[in-house]
Amino acid sequence: MSGKKLKYVLGAVFIGLVLWFLKDAFTQPGVQDLQGGFEEVALYRNENNTGPIQRIYAVTVADTQRAQLQQYGDYMPHTKYGSTKVYFFLKGESAPDKVFPGEQNFDAQFQKNCLAVYEKDAMGQMRLVKWPFK
Repeated sequence: MSGKKLKYVLGAVFIGLVLWFLKDAFTQPGVQDLQGGFEEVALYRNENNTGPIQRIYAVTVADTQRAQLQQYGDYMPHTKYGSTKVYFFLKGESAPDKVFPGEQNFDAQFQKNCLAVYEKDAMGQMRLVKWPFK
């Protein structure tokens, strides 16, 4: 094979790889692909960028029978040595519009409506607890 043909072949292979990587990068699954009709209604992230990052979410779920709660929690951002909590509520029921740090992350009046809580701790250990306040 001549040097000119080799350059064209290598160029075509390179362009093909770049296009494949771009397609793969833009077609990754996310929370929008999960079943259950999830909608984020509240978010808290502390402003401390020098210590552990704490993220707390309140999310409503439209279809609890098909809801993929653990997968939703797995898709949420998590920082090494930080923590992530996702509280799930039934859509149409009262749910908090504000979450905050501490032992209790939302007003106690919403506890009866909490379907589940997903937690990922600083060491990356995950747990999903259904009906955590009953």
